[in-house]
Amino acid sequence: MQNSLLVNLSFLAQKPTGITTYAANLFPHLQSLDPTLLISPLACPTGLDANCYPVPPNLTPDYGSLGHLRRLLWTQLQVPRIYKKLRSRLLFSPIPEAPLYTQCRYIVNVNDLIPLHFPNRSPLTSYFRYYVPQVLQQAEHILCISTATAKDLTHFYNISPEKITSILLAHNADHFHFLDLPTNNYFLYIGRHDPYKNLHRVITAFAALPREYELWLAGPFDPRYTPALQTSAAELNIGDRLKILDYVKYQDLPTIINQAIALVFPSLWEGFGLPVLEAMACGTPVITSNISSLPEVAGDAALLVDPYNTAEITTAMQAVATETGLRSHLSQLSRARANDFSWASTGQATVEVLARYL
Repeated sequence: MQNSLLVNLSFLAQKPTGITTYAANLFPHLQSLDPTLLISPLACPTGLDANCYPVPPNLTPDYGSLGHLRRLLWTQLQVPRIYKKLRSRLLFSPIPEAPLYTQCRYIVNVNDLIPLHFPNRSPLTSYFRYYVPQVLQQAEHILCISTATAKDLTHFYNISPEKITSILLAHNADHFHFLDLPTNNYFLYIGRHDPYKNLHRVITAFAALPREYELWLAGPFDPRYTPALQTSAAELNIGDRLKILDYVKYQDLPTIINQAIALVFPSLWEGFGLPVLEAMACGTPVITSNISSLPEVAGDAALLVDPYNTAEITTAMQAVATETGLRSHLSQLSRARANDFSWASTGQATVEVLARYL
């Protein structure tokens, strides 16, 4: 029996991240292609109706750098054997990983090239400088999640625009939607604590606001970066107003988003920015950056700021907190904007590209 499409989901972590959310929402829409999924039984969603080929569970980011290294070796050594065994015609990987110098035909997706924008801040810089370019050159085609990322592929790797298709992400409308809950006294950030997320400026900007407000950071505690954020807050005398939530379960996110004054997300670079779209779907005002992919996502439904200008971030936070009319206007615009994005559309666009190469 020939399994034409092989989808590599060996990277799926048990705690959802942006790329995990993308893959988990995308592959139900690939069913028309009858794919076989390379996936760990531990990461397989309950009730998934698909052909699954089990892979080792220790290949994910849950296992840190060792997990990444194991996955790269497994991809190079084992995926070609599985591809041949299943008589596959095409491999699709939602991340830019694939076996090099083999007979495997493949399409990969690229989320961002952030380690190349901030090379001194990421241990992944070598991965993006030496491995990823080889993967992209040997790919049949490349998908990416925003026009900004497509431009980066051309800028950093000299990839022809004809070889790239941009397909925007989406949100789960059944999960992220307006709940009509009372607004609480906190500003919210969702994501990791890496330096490019710009949290030091967020904390500094927030420190200029009256003491009645709090700043909540929803994202995994990172011993490399989180303590420095706590130190900054203490030095600015707002340690008691900074709430580190650590990782927030997926089912709990809509409530804390709906009750926030605003999502504050002035990242220095994003491939897409899922928290922005999810907050907009909840009708929560959004303050985000005027660079990279974020204007593509937010459109005119958010307050766009220069992420390097702390005073500008403060002004936006103050405006949303004190101007009821502005908050209501942004809420309406946000929900309308979010309706333009759906996983069905993302999935259909992806199927159309994959089908061309099967």
